[in-house]
Amino acid sequence: MLLKPTLAALAAGLLLSGAAHADDEPSKPRLDPREHYTKYEYRVPMRDGKTLFTAVYVPKDTGQGGKAYPLLMNRTPYGCGPYGVDRLEGLRQLAPNEDFLKAGYIFVCQDVRGRFQSEGEFIEMTPARDLKKSPADVDESSDTHDSVQWLITHVAGNNGRVGLWGISYPGFYTAASIIDSHPAIKAASPQAPIADLFMGDDSYHGGAFMLAANFGFYTFFKPQQTPTAGPKRWSEFDYGTPDGYEFFLHAGNLDALSARLAKDGVANPYFDQQLQHDRYDAFWQSRNLIPHLKNIRVAVLTVGGWFDAEDLAGPLAIHRAIARQSPATDNRLVMGPWSHGGWVGGPGRSLGRVKFDQPTSEQFQKEVLLPFFEQHLRGAPADKASKAEPIAKATVFETGTNVWRRYDAWPPKAAQPRTLYFAPGGRLSFTPPTAAEPAFDSWVSDPAKPVPFVGYTAMGMPREYMVADQRFASSRPDVLTYRSEVLEEDLTVAGPIVARLFASTSGTDADWVVKLIDVYPNELDEDAAAKRKRGEDADAPQSPLAGYQQLVRGDPLRGRFRKSFEQPEAMVPGQVEELRVTLQDVNHSFRRGHRIMVQVQSSWFPLIDRNPQTFVSIRSARPEDFQPATQKLYRWAGQASGLELQVLPAGR
Repeated sequence: MLLKPTLAALAAGLLLSGAAHADDEPSKPRLDPREHYTKYEYRVPMRDGKTLFTAVYVPKDTGQGGKAYPLLMNRTPYGCGPYGVDRLEGLRQLAPNEDFLKAGYIFVCQDVRGRFQSEGEFIEMTPARDLKKSPADVDESSDTHDSVQWLITHVAGNNGRVGLWGISYPGFYTAASIIDSHPAIKAASPQAPIADLFMGDDSYHGGAFMLAANFGFYTFFKPQQTPTAGPKRWSEFDYGTPDGYEFFLHAGNLDALSARLAKDGVANPYFDQQLQHDRYDAFWQSRNLIPHLKNIRVAVLTVGGWFDAEDLAGPLAIHRAIARQSPATDNRLVMGPWSHGGWVGGPGRSLGRVKFDQPTSEQFQKEVLLPFFEQHLRGAPADKASKAEPIAKATVFETGTNVWRRYDAWPPKAAQPRTLYFAPGGRLSFTPPTAAEPAFDSWVSDPAKPVPFVGYTAMGMPREYMVADQRFASSRPDVLTYRSEVLEEDLTVAGPIVARLFASTSGTDADWVVKLIDVYPNELDEDAAAKRKRGEDADAPQSPLAGYQQLVRGDPLRGRFRKSFEQPEAMVPGQVEELRVTLQDVNHSFRRGHRIMVQVQSSWFPLIDRNPQTFVSIRSARPEDFQPATQKLYRWAGQASGLELQVLPAGR
């Protein structure tokens, strides 16, 4: 279910599939904003003469007994409404949690250029301008700089310190705002930030278009005539069916889908830009934030979710870029077991059928996020503010074992490279193949019958798909499935994963989708098994996840981009080539008694768009362009396909 881009979107940013609210616990008594805060609305001038709408919520006891508070700012394209100084409902989405309200901050929300009540032109992922020659040269850094200067000058009762935070698109604005930042900005927490839309974030993964999520988002995210308060109710797009697989399969090519979003014959330019720029061209390169993250002078706490279906790449890329390009910066990373924005939506005890055995979101909010801002905006020691340990360089949740780990770097320095090879008979092995003659496995990929990405009827991109059961796929003839032996001890993978494939296709293009899967024992859970063995409970139940094939990580590579994302190139039918499929990082422990599984396939629908398997323009591909193709994956000594993992030593 999509969250509408009202204030709820402040809590979940660019939410294409919704934050994790399914495990909400009964609500506790909450602070009434009207009793403790006063709201002001301003039109803050920028250096080029445009004004940006800014809502400010000030504690009522400001100035009493010399009380002064830090400012905590969120900049968003989703609207700072409800508008009006008597409407304080929006405050709850500006405070990461109730503890921030009680601690006392001056909360600030700003509509970015060209959205809702702010003047100017909205540009998706505003390009950063490192060299500003005149007042006309503006970007998110300059807009934030001008806003902060105005706020600390005109808002009474502030202590001269400013913090920035935001989730997803607001996370991008947070990260972009710390470049050449105002000296009053002391701390920033970009959460699920977009770093590079084409390179693994919302728009493209491995050169394949993220179809279901983007189509769903752009049904409502459209250009606006400003100023506007936005509609009271966002209209629902009529798919005509609850089955996204069927809708997209029969909707035609991408041009036809763009036409579905058109109004009065005019396409949604934001969606159409995604299709026009189907390679890593100057449009995307200019929007890549990573090269600009230099000379960062503020403390940074970057936050992401291991199961964030939209923006898993961004947090990792931004943290690494700052570590590399601004090594002196106080630069910290948190990665939890969350879907997109899941760390603000509920206690974080589970996702789908997978449980984490503790309130991970609450732990993060109380033990990391609040202490971080208290330390840098109020001068409180991080450990004293939360009665917890000082914040680690990398605080990451280890799924499988369900424990938080604290490292002095990410990936952990102790992780060592190991390769998991594909072997005969659908096996996986850490032993390289020794066969001297070419050996391969093959399958036929038919674009008319693409492999679904979930095993049930769904619309959009369900947030739990990243931990979903893969048994529906392992039985398909167009999915290669490889399994390890039963593990005799835990095996923990911590860091990036690269699939090194030696492959060929009978077509001139192909998608190569690689999935890493944790296979649970197909037997009784340990307690029940022990009871049955003792004869205490003859009807002891199986574990609720018996035989479950949990997706741990998956990503595609579009074959035309195997050599360059800037210059696509047709594949040569029958020619074996080395392909490198980059999967995002994991921190997962495959437990003793489990198996490791890898699946390889050539479609993942409608998560990504269909590849015709012929080298044509995909957005305008004709029905006859979609052709079945035979794919081959080689696994012999000369062409040893496998997964390159980072593995922690046992007993660490």
